[in-house]
Amino acid sequence: MGGFAEYESYDALGLAALVKAGEVSTTEVLEAAISRVESRNPAINAVVMELYDHATQAIEAGLPEGPLKGVPFLLKDLGSALAGARTARGSRFFADLPPATEDSVHVTRLKQAGMVIYGKTSTCELGLSLTCEPQLYGPSRNPWDLERTPAGSSGGAATAVAARLLPIAHASDGFGSIRAPAASCGLVGLRPTRSRNTMAPYFGESLGGLAIEHAVSLTVRDSAALLDATSGPAPGDPYIAPPPARPFLDEVGADPGTLRIAFTSQAPNGAPVAEDSLRVLQETASLCEDLGHRVEETDPAIDRADVIPTFRTISAIQILYLIRAHPSGRTPAPGELETTVADTARLAETIDGASYMAAVHTAHRIGRQMAAFHADWDVLLTPGLGTLPPKLGWLDMMMDDLEEYWRRVFSFSPFTVWFNLTGQPAMMIPLGTTESGFPVAVQAVARHGDEATLFRLAAQLEEARPWIGRRPAWTTS
Repeated sequence: MGGFAEYESYDALGLAALVKAGEVSTTEVLEAAISRVESRNPAINAVVMELYDHATQAIEAGLPEGPLKGVPFLLKDLGSALAGARTARGSRFFADLPPATEDSVHVTRLKQAGMVIYGKTSTCELGLSLTCEPQLYGPSRNPWDLERTPAGSSGGAATAVAARLLPIAHASDGFGSIRAPAASCGLVGLRPTRSRNTMAPYFGESLGGLAIEHAVSLTVRDSAALLDATSGPAPGDPYIAPPPARPFLDEVGADPGTLRIAFTSQAPNGAPVAEDSLRVLQETASLCEDLGHRVEETDPAIDRADVIPTFRTISAIQILYLIRAHPSGRTPAPGELETTVADTARLAETIDGASYMAAVHTAHRIGRQMAAFHADWDVLLTPGLGTLPPKLGWLDMMMDDLEEYWRRVFSFSPFTVWFNLTGQPAMMIPLGTTESGFPVAVQAVARHGDEATLFRLAAQLEEARPWIGRRPAWTTS
C-alpha cells in the first residue's frame, strides 16, 4: 500500500491530528488513500471518478488550516457540485452534462475545512433507490459480502468507507440514502435536521425538503466535526435549522444526562422486521438502561399509512422535474432512463398540483405529530433496517412492476423515510452483528434541531460498545 502503513488505523480527526503535528504529510495521506482505491476498488466498484490531479493541485496550492486539513474525501455522484467535474447522477441521461462551473457552498466549506477531494463515488440513478446498481456504472458491492448490496443511494460512499479506502465520505439522504448504507456497511450515518446543510447556490431545497447532505463515517466524532465544518445557512436559503448551542464536536463525550428514550419495532408500513434487527434494538435499549437512561417501549402516534404514499408523491414530482430540467432541454432517448425512473416520471404526469400540495401538508402534519411525541421523549430508537441487505439484483431498477419495486424497497428499509418527512435528525449506530459477524444497526432519532443529543448518546454507546475495530476480513490483507 502507498503512503504510511498506519493510515487505516485512524479516523478523519486522527489523520488531521497527524498532519497538524507534522508526523505525516498531506501528500503521504493522499497517496495512502489513492493506493487503496487502486487495490480495492476493482472488487467493490465504489469510486467511479478519479480526481487525483485535482487533489494534488489542491495540496500544491496550499490547503486551508482547517480542522480536517489533509483528510482525503470522496464526493457522491449526486448533489454537491465541484467546479471542473461533472455530476452524472448515476444516469446515462445525465452523463453528458458539462462540468460544474462553480463549487456548491457545501463543497466550498469542505475545502475550507482542509479536506482533499480526490474522487467521486457511485449512486443509483437520480438517487431513486436504496441500492447502488446503476446501469451507468454497474453494481457497488458490500465489503462485508460482495454478493449483497451496500444499500443506496450513497452505496458507493458506504462501500468505500467500510473497505477502509478512507474514514469518511460525502453522502446524501432523501429517504434513507445515508442511513441505509451506513446500517448495511457497519458505519455511522447521520441525516441532519432539515436545512442544517445548505444546498446553495443551485437549490433552495431538494425533494420537497426531504433530502439533505452529510456523510457516512467510521466514528461519531468525525460525523460531528464534519457537520461543524459544513453546517449553517447561506444567503437566500428558504428556511434554516435552529442554530446549535455550541459546536457539535463538543457534544461528543459530553454527559447526556438521564435521557427519556422510547423504542419501537413497529414499522410505519407494517413490514416485518428480521430477528437480528429486533435483537440489536432490544440489546441497545437494555444498554441504554444500564447507562442510566429511562427507557420504555412505545409507538409514536402518527398517521402511519400516509408515510410511504406521501413520499412516493413527492419523489415522483422530483424525478419528473429533474428530467424536464436537463440543461440541454432534450428528452430521454429510449433506454436512456432505467425502467423504474421512467415509470415514476410517467406516474408523476398523473399527479396534479393540489395532490402534490396535499402530500407536502401531510408530511408537515406527521412532523407535528412527532414533535408532540418528543415533548415526552428525548430519543426514539428503531431498528436500523427491516432485513439484512438483499442480494444484488433484488432491488432491480429495471423491473417492470413499479409497485413491487417499492414494496421491496420499503420491506428492506421501512423506518428511514419516516424521518425524511418530519425533517428530524436521525442516526444509524452500528452496535450489533449477526452470528456470522455481518453488521446490524439501530436508528436513533431526536427532536427537530437536536443533533446534540444524538451525538452525546451515540458517543456514549460507541464508548460502551466500540465498533471501529470490526472490518471485513479481506481488507486486512
